[in-house]
Parts: sequence; structure tokens; C-alpha cells
Amino acid sequence: MNDKRIVIDAGHGGTDSGAVGNGIVEKELTLKIAKYIADRLRELGADVTLTRDSDETLDPSERVKRVLNAYGNSKDVLMVSNHINAGGGDGAEVIYALRGNDILPNLILNNLKDEGQNIRRAYQRRLPSDPTKDYYYMLRNTGNTDAIIVEYGFLDSKLDDVKQLKNNWPDYAEAVVKSIAEYLNIPYTINNNEIPTENSGTYKVVSGDTLWSIAKKFNTTVNEIKRLNNLSTNLLKVGTDLIVPTYNDIYIVKSGDTLYSIARNNKTSVDRLKEINNLTSDILSIGQKLKLKDSSINKYIVKIGDTLYSIANAFNTTVDTIKKLNNLTSNLLSIGQELIIQ
Repeated sequence: MNDKRIVIDAGHGGTDSGAVGNGIVEKELTLKIAKYIADRLRELGADVTLTRDSDETLDPSERVKRVLNAYGNSKDVLMVSNHINAGGGDGAEVIYALRGNDILPNLILNNLKDEGQNIRRAYQRRLPSDPTKDYYYMLRNTGNTDAIIVEYGFLDSKLDDVKQLKNNWPDYAEAVVKSIAEYLNIPYTINNNEIPTENSGTYKVVSGDTLWSIAKKFNTTVNEIKRLNNLSTNLLKVGTDLIVPTYNDIYIVKSGDTLYSIARNNKTSVDRLKEINNLTSDILSIGQKLKLKDSSINKYIVKIGDTLYSIANAFNTTVDTIKKLNNLTSNLLSIGQELIIQ
């Protein structure tokens, strides 16, 4: 299957915002995810096309046209459409075409699970008026292509999806990259420069530890720990010394680094890195020093649309911490109000 070409679709765009809520706009997050996946697959040597690489309005016929025109109407073309769910559920799910199979969908769900995301199911959905056809047009109208839709989580979840989508989307996108590479027999590698050795420590495995619990303890991911330690399984032995990443406040750019890889490995976002380093583009130079945190920020002026939750999330703190620091007795804010941020 290694001769397949790949089309990555960023759902919605332009005047079609998709689902919106809790500080997440579907069209914006799907574009970030799609561009990340495309960039990483190209790094691995894959032939990749994006349906859109900007905030562009695409009607269904134009979106489908771009899929079919990229490499032709062929079963050897993989199409992955990226979306964020709504409706109050929690967890990721993958929908695959009636003409397809569940191999890649289940690979994606298993790798998302390894990254800490809850998973729901891989499934097919039929058009009620004609059960021989797919319900979703991106599956129904994309010819013979090997087509799937990935829903990364619910932006209106009552559980942890909202926080995970905001903070962990690069890890989830990487899970999809890894799954596609395995599915298409593309050699999967991670640039060794993404996790510098000088930013690593050791941890001795104790009874009851799992890779997931250790990853959460060190604010990293299961895959990062496995990469650092050349682990091929999730099994651990008590007493084993594991290399674990310990991030500093300054990162020195190395060959092969991108803002996406640096943000992912330091549990932040590209937008946040650009903001605190006054960057106007995604271009980096080797040896460039990037601040990972902005310790100079200790006050914040409330803007229109701000909530305590959105401010706490932006500064990697909690609503309760902000309320205590500012002696707030409610969650109500006023525009222009000055808040102390720790």
C-alpha cells in the first residue's frame, strides 16, 4: 500500500466556521491539525495535498473536486477529513466509507488512546434515503478514494475534551501521522532534535506505574517516553530507569525544528510561542533562542469575550488560582479590568 497518495482535508473554513464553543472554532483547529499532518507526512517522504491551507470557504462540490483532482479518482488515494465534534459527548471517533474498511480507523483510535484521549468507535453511517450510500458527502462523493473522517473530540464536552483539544491537539495530530505511516508502510521517524538530550532526566519505575501515569507526571506523552527509551511496547519493569523530558524555559532551535514540533514537545501552542517571542512568521533559524514561558507577564487586561476559563487556559493556570490572587467572589469580569496572573 506504500504507493498511495494522501489528501488531507481541513473541515469547514471561511464563512463556514463549523462548530464553535468554549474558545474553540472548528475551522481554525482543523486547519492547524491538517497543516501539521501534511507537514509531518511530507517529512516522512509522502506525497500530500491539502484541500485548503488558509481560511477559505469551500462549498461541498469544490471540496470534493479538490480531493478528486489532487491525484485522481483512485482507491490508491487516501483522503483524511479532519473535524471537531459537538453534541455534548466526549472522545474521538472515526467514520469510514462504505467502500472502505476499519483498519486505519482503528489504528488511529488506538494511537489516540495512547496519547490519553478517550475513544468512542470506528463506524460507518448510511444515508437514510438511500442506505447504499454514505451519509457524509466527503465519503459519499469522493469516488473510489480510501476516505475517512476523524472527529478528534467534542468542543462542548462536559468532561475533559475541551482542555485536551486546546492543549493536546498536536499530539493527536501526530497520532494520526503515525497511524497513516503504519497503514501505508511509510517508515515512521521522529526528528531526534525535537527532544534535546540536555532537556532530559531519569525516572525509576515503581510498582503501579504505567507509561500513561508517568507521562502525566512529567507533563509529556506516552509516545515521547517510548521514543526517548526505544520502547516497542507499553510494558514496564519495576526498577527500570526511564529517560523523561524535563523542559526548561528557553529552547535553542536545532536543525529540523519547526514551531509545530517545538510547541508539541513543550505542551504549548504555536500561537503562544509566536506571541511570547514576538514572531510574525513560522520561519526559524538554527541557534535561535525561544522563550517557552513569559515570566514577565503578571498582569492581564480583560478584553471583550474573555472568561476566567479562557484566561486561565491561556496562561496555563486555573480559574480558582486567578480568583484567589484577585480576591474575586464570582466569575463575572468587566472589560478593562486588570487581573494579576501568577
